[in-house]
Amino acid sequence: MQTRRSQVPLSLVVCTERRDTTDADLARSLIAGDAWAIAETWRRFAPMVLMMAERSLGSRSEADDIGQQVFYHVFRKAKTLRDPDNLRSFVYSFAVRELKSELRRRKLRSWLSFHQPEELVDLDYRTSDVESRDLLRKCHALLDRLSPRDRLVFVLRRMESMTVEEIATTMDISVSTVKRSMAHASNRLLRWISVDPGLAGLLNEKQGES
Repeated sequence: MQTRRSQVPLSLVVCTERRDTTDADLARSLIAGDAWAIAETWRRFAPMVLMMAERSLGSRSEADDIGQQVFYHVFRKAKTLRDPDNLRSFVYSFAVRELKSELRRRKLRSWLSFHQPEELVDLDYRTSDVESRDLLRKCHALLDRLSPRDRLVFVLRRMESMTVEEIATTMDISVSTVKRSMAHASNRLLRWISVDPGLAGLLNEKQGES
């Protein structure tokens, strides 16, 4: 089952004029419907959204689909942004919402078939050795076993380096809920890793190299 695409070919949005403006000024122009603001919003925030989606899902093609959906909603809902200073959080909120929906769909599909990412990103997004790719494959298999909320909290905290407070704001949950989800995800992952000698050994080896 393919992730649904929006009808807007956002990948064709090209910023012909890069504007050195604040997020708040960009938000105001986006709300006003200025054409340059649409292109600049894509240029400024698409890399962030696509990387987060790729890290969360382990698939470049699925990340592209999520990016299409996220910016379709960002542009369509721009007028609902009350505080222009919060444009980055506004974009993040749509990304998290789409990722949660996709992870829930993946959970449902897992009842019918085993899902494997069609293309794996590198473990540290720079290397491509076989061991790193094998480790990443196993790690994503473990992440697939977490609930959508626990998985997103873990990814935002460990891979996106967001603070607990930032995650709470982005996901619209309490700080205590973020902490509980993070602890739950970490404990489960550590327990699963500990019973897989190959994965535990490979992780220790990679940590020793860093």
